[in-house]
Amino acid sequence: MRAVLLLLMLLMAAPAFAQSREQRRAEVDGMLTALKTAPNEQTAGALEDRIRQAWIEAGSPAATLLMGRGLRELQKDADDDAIDDFDAALTLEPELADAYYHRALARFHEGDYRGALADIEATLRREPRHFAALKSLSRIAESRDDYRGALAAWKKVLELSPNTPDGQLRLKLLEKKALGEES
Repeated sequence: MRAVLLLLMLLMAAPAFAQSREQRRAEVDGMLTALKTAPNEQTAGALEDRIRQAWIEAGSPAATLLMGRGLRELQKDADDDAIDDFDAALTLEPELADAYYHRALARFHEGDYRGALADIEATLRREPRHFAALKSLSRIAESRDDYRGALAAWKKVLELSPNTPDGQLRLKLLEKKALGEES
């Protein structure tokens, strides 16, 4: 009975959800545009946080619930459980870019670099402006001593968010490493 009531509530909310999804997409587009011209790192960091939250909540209520649970599991280092929740969110919404991104993080924590990179690629196919995925791609490349790849990904981050917190510092570090110098 409880499941039937939940299903009815979700069905009744579907038209409102569709409208709010379009509104959220427009809001994210506006924030991503503003991110390119953020005047400082503090403003850019706040915008990045708001965009990340909007991406987490971009799916249906059920997918958002699964995303939240997966994120809590990631924080507790329960990567297998997090992967299961992100898989379930993707079963409900196969185009949910942020579910691929967070599953990539869980896979990376488990040492599954191939799976993590495949999920980051899937994220960027669905949302090419996903700066968090590009940041993670840079970190993964750096962890594998691919400093040129890390630098290339980081430069894409800076195209989207020129004032990302500590962005210029990381750029200089990666430039040194890509040129063969140890920092």
